[in-house]
Amino acid sequence: MAQANNTYRETTTTSWFSRLKQALTGIVIGLILVAASLVLLFWNEGRAIKTYRALTEGAGSIVSVDAAKVDPANEGKLVHIAGAFAPKGTPADADLGVAAEGAVRLIRTVEMYQWKETSRSETKTKLGGGEETVTTYEYAKEWSSEPIESAKFKVPDGHGNPAMPIKSSDFAVASGDLGAFSLTGEQIGGLGERKSIALADSDAVRIKDRVAPTRSARIDQGRVFIGYNLEQPWIGDLRISYEAASLAEVSAAGAQKGNGLADYVTSNGQTIFLTQTGIVSAAQMFADAQTGNTIVTWVLRAVGLVLLLIGFTLILRIFGVLGDVVPFFGDVVRFGTGLVAFLLTALMGSLAIALGWFYYRPLWGIAILAVGVLIAGILWYRGSARAKAAPAPAAS
Repeated sequence: MAQANNTYRETTTTSWFSRLKQALTGIVIGLILVAASLVLLFWNEGRAIKTYRALTEGAGSIVSVDAAKVDPANEGKLVHIAGAFAPKGTPADADLGVAAEGAVRLIRTVEMYQWKETSRSETKTKLGGGEETVTTYEYAKEWSSEPIESAKFKVPDGHGNPAMPIKSSDFAVASGDLGAFSLTGEQIGGLGERKSIALADSDAVRIKDRVAPTRSARIDQGRVFIGYNLEQPWIGDLRISYEAASLAEVSAAGAQKGNGLADYVTSNGQTIFLTQTGIVSAAQMFADAQTGNTIVTWVLRAVGLVLLLIGFTLILRIFGVLGDVVPFFGDVVRFGTGLVAFLLTALMGSLAIALGWFYYRPLWGIAILAVGVLIAGILWYRGSARAKAAPAPAAS
């Protein structure tokens, strides 16, 4: 155990029996991860297919209407409107007295100069199966918009962070008009072009008085710096900046409800409500939504497969620990169990995805399962080839 400046190094040893206990616990955690990831993969395929079908149904039934007038005959129908957007009211940060005239949203970003802990570990397996781990903790100062809890640092003394007196936040208008229609601030959330607001010296004084009255403040590149030395900030110093989101034109698709829009419920129980910045056709909005559905599907597939691989790795970890009595054998066993984990992930992951498709599209399910078996076969062949090509250990 050693400490120098803002670096702390700790050496720990773990006996072989303790590692066995950890490996047994890992089996339980691995089983839970495997079950959870299989459920996630199966559910994701059903979600993707349902969303695809709902969007396809919506694209075929949507009616583009003139936003200048509300036709009662379209009540409850899936409609598409597009045009100029006029926000009602002004988004404002009442706490610090900043507003954005003509915008639909005001974004406040607060950064505080804080200590941050990073760590890295190096582990060596010793003869007999024990492990020696050297962990190095390093502490550096940086600007962060999220509070860093220094109480959980390995070495909190000398690296304490104060509580943030104020945090980042968004402020949106309550609603706005799209022709004769009205959209809520929640419905247009996230839309619009964001531009920085250049704050003035008067803003710096007012904000400082409300956030940290005992400190100094100045304008730096359009944002407020609260502290004593801009070039050499102290822990707890603040930087506060603002952005305004403007929305000149908007397109929306949803169920007409009075002079507004609501979620449209498709025949399979899915809901549709789409918004985009600018004038966008109904066909393009649904095409973009289908692309978004595809992206989400692949992201969730990747998450599920990674969790599945971690789960199988934890389940098989005990064999590597048993082999670590002689470190070389432990490495060989881990290579083998790693290959098995990949094979099981390919097979079980493909099976879960295929079952999800079987429920809705049997032919696609068979194709996906065949691809999974092919991948598993390729991995097995390559692993066997490497094992045969690996040199035998020299006799002592």
